Amino acid sequence: MNDVLVLALAFFGAALLYASVGHAGASGYLAAMALVGVAPATMKPTALALNIVVASIVTVRFHLAGHIRWRALVPFVMGSIPMAFVGGSLVLPGAVYKPLVGLILLLAAFQLVRTAASSAAADERPTAIPFGPAAIAGAGIGLLSGLTGTGGGIFLTPLILFAGWADVRVAAGISAAFILANSISGLLGNVSSVKALPPELPIWLIAVAVGGLIGAELGARRLGRPALRRALAVVLVVAGLKLIFLG
Repeated sequence: MNDVLVLALAFFGAALLYASVGHAGASGYLAAMALVGVAPATMKPTALALNIVVASIVTVRFHLAGHIRWRALVPFVMGSIPMAFVGGSLVLPGAVYKPLVGLILLLAAFQLVRTAASSAAADERPTAIPFGPAAIAGAGIGLLSGLTGTGGGIFLTPLILFAGWADVRVAAGISAAFILANSISGLLGNVSSVKALPPELPIWLIAVAVGGLIGAELGARRLGRPALRRALAVVLVVAGLKLIFLG
């Protein structure tokens, strides 16, 4: 019971933080479960189930706030969904691959912190996402998502921002819907793993739902753009350290 409550608290915090930047928290959930010794067979379906709840909340909240460009989402999803299935079936040497991805995320976090003081006006830009490059990027991120067991937001949001395709809130909104699609597809693609879901899941679903509601409100309405960049940097640091040290 102590582990159940500890995980509920950790999941709540992860959902709040990740939802504030348009993510659903899979990396945080996996890290927390690894730390308390949850069985690997239980970790992935549990993280995906929690991801679906939070991503649904964030997607609705960011949509209502006008931060999702649905047409811009299409090429990412078209490339991502099939490759997420492929990624889930592959086993690559994680001893090299995961630390490398973690390092990339840490460098991205540094860049976001460095530019967090940019003016709000400088961060306003029209959404201009080229179809071909977005589909290719979606395919690559889908593959990474399948390999790492996450929704892909930790890869998609920095890409959109660094490519200059959209501002930070639109990038977060697109990522939220992208994560939702990938998480549903991932769980449906591994239906047999649903039997490994723990009986404590309803408690954890409530915890992430509350955290997701608070975080989505902060991200969609109340956080200023510099604060949103810093929050995203924290998310990337957490995800990067998880990939480097927890694998």
